[in-house]
Amino acid sequence: MLQAEVQSLTTADRLRAATRIVVKIGSALLVDPATGKLRRQWLEGVADDVAAAKARGQDVVIVSSGAIALGRRQLGLPKGPLRLEESQAAAAVGQIRLTHAWQEVLAGHGLSTAQILLTLDDTENRRRYLNGRSTMATLLGLGAVPVINENDTVATSEIRYGDNDRLAARVAELASADCLILLSDIDGLYTANPNTDPDAKHLPLVNGITPEIEAMAGEPVSGVGSGGMITKVAAARIALSAGCSMVIGAGHVERPISALEKGARCTWFLAERSPRQARKMWIGGSISPKGRLIVDEGAARALAQGKSLLPAGVREVDGEFSRGDAVMVVGLDGRALGRGLVAYSSEDARAIAGHKSGEIETLLGYRGRDEMIHRDDLAIDG
Repeated sequence: MLQAEVQSLTTADRLRAATRIVVKIGSALLVDPATGKLRRQWLEGVADDVAAAKARGQDVVIVSSGAIALGRRQLGLPKGPLRLEESQAAAAVGQIRLTHAWQEVLAGHGLSTAQILLTLDDTENRRRYLNGRSTMATLLGLGAVPVINENDTVATSEIRYGDNDRLAARVAELASADCLILLSDIDGLYTANPNTDPDAKHLPLVNGITPEIEAMAGEPVSGVGSGGMITKVAAARIALSAGCSMVIGAGHVERPISALEKGARCTWFLAERSPRQARKMWIGGSISPKGRLIVDEGAARALAQGKSLLPAGVREVDGEFSRGDAVMVVGLDGRALGRGLVAYSSEDARAIAGHKSGEIETLLGYRGRDEMIHRDDLAIDG
C-alpha cells in the first residue's frame, strides 16, 4: 500500500489492519491518584477491547505501569518522591497485584496471561534480546497475552528506562509489532502545551520526527506517571525505525481502544515500511558481520526464493561468532549472497553444518532452531 493511501485511512482501518498490537497503559490511567486503588471497571473495559482484537485474529501485547503506585499504598508509603529502595519494595508488592488484576480480567474472556519483566539491559544486550524475542514469539503463537512492565525491583536509576513509553516502543520492536497504542492522559500531540497555551493546535498526523516535532513535546503533566509528551516522541522515533506505526490517544474513557476506532481524536505517527522490511534493512546495512557461512548451490537457490538457510546447505563456517551475530552468506564461487543473524555460535554451527535439521539435537545435545538463519533474519543481496 502506498504511503498516500495509508495516510488516507481512518483510525479504525489502521487498527483493524494491524496484525500485532502493543498497548501501553500508564499508572495515571490504571490507578486512581487520589486513593491509590486500581480502577477495576476501567481495566475491565480495556480487557473487552483486547478480547475484541484477539477475536479478529490480532496478537496483543500489553505494557502496563502501575506496580509502584499500587505497592506504595499497600505498604503505607507516603505521597511524594520515593527513595530507590522504597520504589523497589513498592514494585515488588505492587507487581503481584497488577499481574493478578490483568489475569482476572483477561481470564473472563478465556484469554491466558503471561508476565514478562524487563530491564533496559534485557533489550540492549544481544543475547537477552534474542531470548526475549523468542519467548514473546512463542507466547503469542500459543495465543497468550503477554503483560510487560519494567523490572523496577532490580533496575537502578543508571540502568532503567524510567518510563514505559520508551519501554513499549522497545517491546514493539522486540515483538515485530506493526502498531503501538499509547493510551495517555492527553489525546495526542499539540503544537504547544494545551493546558497553558490556548492557541495550541492538535496534530492528527505526524510523518516524521523532526526537530520541530521534538520541540513541541512538553514536561510531564501527571502526578502519578513518570512520562510526558517528550518520552512519547522518543518512543515514536524508536517505533518508526522498527517499522511500527504509533498512535497516541486519550485513555481515561471507558473502552479507550474502541473509542479510537469510533473516531476519538488522536495523533498517528506512520511508519514508512513494515516491521519485516525495517528489520531486513537493519540487518543488511547497519551491523558488521562477524563471520561467513559458505553455502552450496541448492541453498543459494533456496535463499533466492525467500527461504531460510538450513544447516544441510552450509559447506563451511568461517570466523568466530556468537548466537545472534550477523554473518555473511557466501556462495561456493565466493559471491556474497547476503547477510543474516545466525541462530548458532560458530562452534555449534561447525558441528551441524551439512547435517539435516533433525540431527541437531543428537549433534549438540539440545534442540535449537531448525534453521541456521531464519528467512526473517536474512537480508539477501539484489
